Amino acid sequence: MTEKTLQVGEKNKVAWRTFLKDVFICSLGAYGGPEAHYGVFTDQMVAKKKYLSEEELVELIALTGILPGPSSTQTIVSIGYKTGGPVLAALTLIVWALPVLTAMVLLSFLSQFLERLNISQDGLRYIGPMAVGFILVAAYRIGRKVVKDSLTMALLIFGAVTTYFIREPWIFPLVLITGGVVSTLYTKEEDLWNRVRLNPPWPYLIVFITFAAGSLLLAYLLDHRIIQLFEKFYRYGYLVIGGGQVVIPLMYSELVEVNRYLTSQEFLTGFGLVQGLPGPMFSFSAYAGGLAARDGSTLFQVAGAVTSGIAVFLPGILLIYFIYPIWVNLKKIKGIKVAIKGITAVAGGLLTVAAVVLMQNSGFQIDNFVVMTITAILLFTKKLPAPIIVLLVLMTGFII
Repeated sequence: MTEKTLQVGEKNKVAWRTFLKDVFICSLGAYGGPEAHYGVFTDQMVAKKKYLSEEELVELIALTGILPGPSSTQTIVSIGYKTGGPVLAALTLIVWALPVLTAMVLLSFLSQFLERLNISQDGLRYIGPMAVGFILVAAYRIGRKVVKDSLTMALLIFGAVTTYFIREPWIFPLVLITGGVVSTLYTKEEDLWNRVRLNPPWPYLIVFITFAAGSLLLAYLLDHRIIQLFEKFYRYGYLVIGGGQVVIPLMYSELVEVNRYLTSQEFLTGFGLVQGLPGPMFSFSAYAGGLAARDGSTLFQVAGAVTSGIAVFLPGILLIYFIYPIWVNLKKIKGIKVAIKGITAVAGGLLTVAAVVLMQNSGFQIDNFVVMTITAILLFTKKLPAPIIVLLVLMTGFII
């Protein structure tokens, strides 16, 4: 790669390869879904390398929380866009998602042997508590920035309590928008709605709509498995708000129960495997798409896997390319700035309650608390980088 550079803050110039190396480090430590990924981003991209501030990261989390698509992938792609423009954003996506996508494509060929291998998942049992440690540190760092008064504290608690008791996909964008509205209604500032020039990059939205409408039409007219897979996974990408866990029930219903491309056991096996791999959970699509195309040749199966993996990420990325430049200008409106304070306070609450929910799923055993605590201490003291922590936790799980 040519030694292109980008501007970080106002002083330091950093090579693209350095930024992409940090993205790769994030991908190696990104276990446990979007909330845990945000903990890794906070540690590597904010605390260690300062590519952006805590406030900017929470703003991006809030933005991607109300957009369709893979939220943590959209967040890190937005960081790439902020740091080096659309080209670096595209490279960020490749470095972030390609390793786990490749692994899931290969695993789609091994599905018939997985039961014979009898791979135990017990060695991965400490990944959950480790992810809780990442989330707790991120929640603490972010909470210090977003809680500025009694209103933002109330909104943080509102976001945490509401999303703890209602774990439905629609609640997350709803509470984020509510936080923005409440913050705007209670502000004492005047002349909130100053005008700014937005200059939306319309081609990205046009491409997004063209793929959506065109794939639906082609899937209706042509009975071709690759076209059918592209339409289905592209649709999953723009209908689902949140992380990979949210899209799984929709995939299961259509791929297993309706079309019978996979058996229930094959689907659940693949979902279990992706839990043990770092990176975005949407990469499960490559596994599912590969199995859905296994009736043809090896090349046909690879095409099915690659098509499905690309299709599920594509709509969310096109939306970020369209929205992010608008978002940068929208923040110059005083009313939007006021709304962002409320939105980011609610986002802090969402991140906080994610730690509680994930710990409940992992179990409240003593050893889980020990792993969580040691992870948090190592992150706070910056004694070890995130990939080393992940490796040690994995080794511990398989040894004990």
